[in-house]
Amino acid sequence: MTGWCAVRLFDCRNIDERDRGIKAAIDAVGSGDLVVLPTDTVYGIGADAFKSWSVTNLLSAKGRDRQMPPPVLVGSRHTLDGLVTRMPPQARDLVEAFWPGALTIIVEQAPTLQWDLGDTGGTVAVRMPLHPVALEVLRATGPMAVSSANLTGQPPATTAEEAREQLSYKVSVYLEAGPCPNPIPSTIVDLTADRPRLVRAGAISVEQISEVVGEVDQ
Repeated sequence: MTGWCAVRLFDCRNIDERDRGIKAAIDAVGSGDLVVLPTDTVYGIGADAFKSWSVTNLLSAKGRDRQMPPPVLVGSRHTLDGLVTRMPPQARDLVEAFWPGALTIIVEQAPTLQWDLGDTGGTVAVRMPLHPVALEVLRATGPMAVSSANLTGQPPATTAEEAREQLSYKVSVYLEAGPCPNPIPSTIVDLTADRPRLVRAGAISVEQISEVVGEVDQ
C-alpha cells in the first residue's frame, strides 16, 4: 500500500491488499468519505447515495454543481426495484440484456427515497457495473453515487493512480485494479417517456439497444 496522510491507495491485483482495500473502501463510504474504484468502463469517484453531504462533496471534488447530478451504481439488479415506483417493461428488458455492463438507464425514482443527488427532476440514472471489485464494494455499501474519477474538463482516469493525480486529498481511499481494458463511457438511455431516448452514445451501440426495445430516439 502506498499513499500519504489520510489518502490510501490499495493495489487490488494483490489478493491480501485487495481484501484490505475493499474493507477500507466500505468503511470509508459508511463514514461519508469519498472513494475511487474501478469499473468496467473508467474509474469512478463514489459516495454513499443516501448521505447528501457526501454527494455534495463528490460534486465539489469534480468541480460540478447540482445541475449535473451523478449516476447511481448498484451491486444487484434487484436493487433497482427499490429505487423506482414503477419499472417500465423496456427497463427490465434492457437490464436483463446488458446488466451487469456498460449501460446506464434513466428512470423515474421513487418519491420516498431519502436522498439528494442534485437537480434530478425526479429521475435517477442507474447502472450495475461489470467489475468484481466494484460489485463487492457495492453489495456491502448499497447504492452509491458514482461519477467518472476526474476533474470536470479533464480526461477520465483509467487507473486509480491517474485519479489520485487529479483528485488527491479529496478522496480517502483509492482502489487500483490496473488500466481499464475498455475505457469507453457507458451508454445512457432515458426511459422516462413512451419511447427510449439515447442520451449518450457509449460502449453499447444504439443498434444493440434497438434490438431489445425497438426504435430509439436520438
